[in-house]
Amino acid sequence: MSKTKWPGSVLLAPVPPVLVTCGEAVSENILTVGWTGVLNTKPPMTYISLRPSRLSYEIIAATREFTINLSTVTLVKAVDFCGVRSGRDMNKFERMGLTTIPGDAVKSPMLTASPLSMECRVKEIIPLGTHDLFMAEILAVHVADALIDEGGKLHLDQADLLAYVHGEYFGLGEKVGSFGYSVRKKKKKKRPAQQK
Repeated sequence: MSKTKWPGSVLLAPVPPVLVTCGEAVSENILTVGWTGVLNTKPPMTYISLRPSRLSYEIIAATREFTINLSTVTLVKAVDFCGVRSGRDMNKFERMGLTTIPGDAVKSPMLTASPLSMECRVKEIIPLGTHDLFMAEILAVHVADALIDEGGKLHLDQADLLAYVHGEYFGLGEKVGSFGYSVRKKKKKKRPAQQK
């Protein structure tokens, strides 16, 4: 495959367009974040990158807490709206008909419609340029009961999660593999017993 060279750019895709909730009571806000991911397993660490001009930046910098709420195809309009409108001008929860439940480990609310919410506490804020990185420990994870089977296994693939690719939203598609499948040993088929 031939390739054209461009200058360094932020074209990593797809990314999860998550809804980040922050603040409490009258200062609650919600915004869409595309720059997020996993940093570490133990302790569980994540990050979000925010522009200092955002209202949520001010709230999170002051409270040092936020909640990451995974987005679904059903939430796509709210995801887009909360990414292009400011909480300084309106209550985005009300405009999008979004409800919350109180956090358990932090004071930031959790989005009721999200299949999975992660309560986070900021450990460090790192200025990067256009954005600052909020490195945070994941204190608690709240999962929709419908995604957990009788054996306690999580089926996040059934959540109809949303992905963002260079200006467009997509629902996640067909499963094409699973972790470690490329090196997993195949199960031997049992031979039928020979008749005498």
